[in-house]
Amino acid sequence: MANRRSFISKMGALSVTAIAADLFQPAWSRNLQSALSNVSGIDPTSLATDEDFWYYVQQSYTIAPNFINLNNGGVSPAPRTVADAMKQYYDTCNQAPSYYMWRVIDQGREVLRKNLAQLAGTDTEEIALHRNASEALETVIFGIELKAGDEVVLTKQDYPNMIGAWKQREKREGIKLVWINLELPSEDEQYLVSQYTNAFTERTKLVQITHMINWIGQKMPVKKIANAAKKKNIDVLVDGAHTFAQFEFKIPDLNCDYFGTSLHKWLGAPVGTGLLYVRKEKIKEIWPLFGAGEKEEDNIRKFEHLGTRPFFIEEAVDKAIDFYDMIGAKRKEERLLYLKNYWMGKVKDIPKVQLHTSFKKEFGCAIGLVSVDGKTPAELDAYLWEHYKIHSVGINWENIHGVRITPNVYTTTKNLDRLVEGITKFAGA
Repeated sequence: MANRRSFISKMGALSVTAIAADLFQPAWSRNLQSALSNVSGIDPTSLATDEDFWYYVQQSYTIAPNFINLNNGGVSPAPRTVADAMKQYYDTCNQAPSYYMWRVIDQGREVLRKNLAQLAGTDTEEIALHRNASEALETVIFGIELKAGDEVVLTKQDYPNMIGAWKQREKREGIKLVWINLELPSEDEQYLVSQYTNAFTERTKLVQITHMINWIGQKMPVKKIANAAKKKNIDVLVDGAHTFAQFEFKIPDLNCDYFGTSLHKWLGAPVGTGLLYVRKEKIKEIWPLFGAGEKEEDNIRKFEHLGTRPFFIEEAVDKAIDFYDMIGAKRKEERLLYLKNYWMGKVKDIPKVQLHTSFKKEFGCAIGLVSVDGKTPAELDAYLWEHYKIHSVGINWENIHGVRITPNVYTTTKNLDRLVEGITKFAGA
């Protein structure tokens, strides 16, 4: 640990105090430090509209100079401090990998586990470090014991990787998948809950709930569905790929047994980082995805036997947590909600334009879906890129069709004004 402390000390820690102490502090960090001090007494909702403050946050990123990235829902860029830490960790590792990886940098894994648990509101012994949400969720999907005829409830709007994993178990083992087909967007919480609860039977063993439907930005009432499932002794698996660090919540508040997320989305960690939560009493019941001794081992670390892995990527996650804490969870949530509602509010009355995401905080946050009557999502997506150099993504999945727009904290309202202009002209063409 002494080696690691010395190493981390040389790297520098991300906090306002540490940055201020750095004689070589770059201008962007000095400006951000000053901006954070100036807004310390302003409530997050009011600050969400302060373009001057968020301009200083923008300077913490090395954003693409020649186009506007509005597809942060796939993978978000990391702040400068996170990217720099990852590069420095790699350079150090590369000098003597077997020494620095295992004897220095990997010693920070338990510290990182503790920091992630604090952020998630869980026990440290309930958090496993993974590479993405798919790996985390498929650990549970393939690890939970089910027999032929056992039922799993899920929706057609869930993520393809999860659907594919469940279909594989269905084909190989004869479990039964019970499908829900949601009509979205919805601001009817009772409708959303009842779609799941009406599908529960005596043979239902697990329900999978996507916390936010990634195609459309629909928040789901996870806790109410989970509470109903618990009354029937049904396990609850939550796909939180798009919610962790997008808006404020604690995993235990969801009353789920398992939760998986990608940290390279809304936390802004390096690409290839994720998290698995398993309720402590459930750990011994789940087989690890990769062999790790006895299945009954009651230790969350049994889910991390990946072999040699990119330590330099993993350890930089701590810098992402620091940056997230420095900006503030509530500030970030309110800004993302404001940006989504900003552009949607400007296009909602344009003829032919259809919005497919709620304005309300209870049902949405950063992600919005838009379509234009008589045009395909691919046509709108291509038009925004060709004429405005706006990077978005066309969605055609089940009954959801449109272009997904996903700003981030570095996005400005000027960026979104260009989006509005593009949608307006496309709709009138």
